[in-house]
Amino acid sequence: MYTSVVVGNPKPNSRTLSLARAVARALTPDHFESTFELDLALHTDEIFSWPSESMAALSDRVAASNLLIVATPTYKASYSGLLKAFLDRYSHRALHNTLAVAVMTGGGMDHAMSPEAHLRPLLIELGAVVPCASLYFLTSRMHEMDAVVEGWLAENLLAITALRAAVGVRSEAGQVTVG
Repeated sequence: MYTSVVVGNPKPNSRTLSLARAVARALTPDHFESTFELDLALHTDEIFSWPSESMAALSDRVAASNLLIVATPTYKASYSGLLKAFLDRYSHRALHNTLAVAVMTGGGMDHAMSPEAHLRPLLIELGAVVPCASLYFLTSRMHEMDAVVEGWLAENLLAITALRAAVGVRSEAGQVTVG
């Protein structure tokens, strides 16, 4: 099984990255140590360079994931431009059959629908399968991060159970197999 975390916060090693790690750990406790982390803040010097061999390699590595956790702060009720610049490297349906989870952080509940209204549709446009509700996380609750993530898991138990069952059963060709 191959899990990737992509974080679109322009601040390196951000609270958004901490949350994405917590989600990855909760979803894949037996495989968390092998999770690939892409903190886009560490690649701002190349993210707008076209073509870029290093960005292409990172994009390919993320696209090869069985499970993809995409996390971003909420800016103007949507995802960050940094995340959008990275995801723009993918063609339509390039993440076909990749299981994905949309995660957004924010300062208030007035943007709580942003992950469902903006980030989830973007991931679906790229071909990802997004089987559960997105996680919107108030940054004022960082001290409760693990409890909030566990609550999100409990609220989405059926979809999370199906996600956990599906991750790791993809064939070498990237097709989802049954049985």
